[in-house]
Amino acid sequence: PPGDNEHQNGNEDACGIVCGVITWMLVFYAEFVVLFVMLLPSKNLTYSLVNGTVFNTLAFLALASHFRAMCTDPGAVPTGNATKEYIESLQLKPGQVVYKCPKCCSIKPDRAHHCSVCKRCIRKMDHHCPWVNNCVGENNQKFFVLFTMYIALISLHSLVMVVFHFLYCFEDDWTKCSSFSPPATVILLILLCFEALLFLIFTSVMFGTQVHSICTDETGIEQLKKEERRWGKKTKWMNTKAVFGHPFSIFWFIPLTQPGKAHGKAESYQYVV
Repeated sequence: PPGDNEHQNGNEDACGIVCGVITWMLVFYAEFVVLFVMLLPSKNLTYSLVNGTVFNTLAFLALASHFRAMCTDPGAVPTGNATKEYIESLQLKPGQVVYKCPKCCSIKPDRAHHCSVCKRCIRKMDHHCPWVNNCVGENNQKFFVLFTMYIALISLHSLVMVVFHFLYCFEDDWTKCSSFSPPATVILLILLCFEALLFLIFTSVMFGTQVHSICTDETGIEQLKKEERRWGKKTKWMNTKAVFGHPFSIFWFIPLTQPGKAHGKAESYQYVV
């Protein structure tokens, strides 16, 4: 159809690029402190191996989720396809109408919204997130939810390790519990503690709102605008499968797999009589 050009998401947005780079830098900073300040100097090899494996696995999953949320087309509608000729080619029945977006001149599917940053209409758009430099929509919501979950988990894990390391250093000689000088060790740990606490709160709240949005099958924009519900009501389990795939499997928690066509996926065009 006309306007079926390549997807252009918010990747050219300067704020989004900066936020995306900062996200990776903060994870790498946490990685540095956890490995070189807390785990490698530890005398307990089992403690270091177990915590190192858990933290690095969660960090990899968090960054992989971030990358997929950032690079996956969230469900962009082709721009410029709301031409008279194309609408006539749809052969609409009497009483059927299509909605045209005045901003990007696209045929607007039901539950799609225009993003002023991406300059596109996005199917089931929840919001535009600068941290992933992309919209959160029908096709990448799974990756965004996993990103918030894994960031919250590595933040919590970091906080627990910082507390244990402080207790260990207070009981032992500060010069023996870290490869760095005592002042440098304290500064690095306090910065990590502040970062972990901040992002634990932030991502936990985001994760909670996303889970609520999925279970109620109502996007963030639809809740804000208090839009009239024109779509069928399904169970929370069906709504979850619509985002993560069907049936339930370990792949729900792996950001490397794209969820297949599941129950409740929107059609290309939905008409309202």
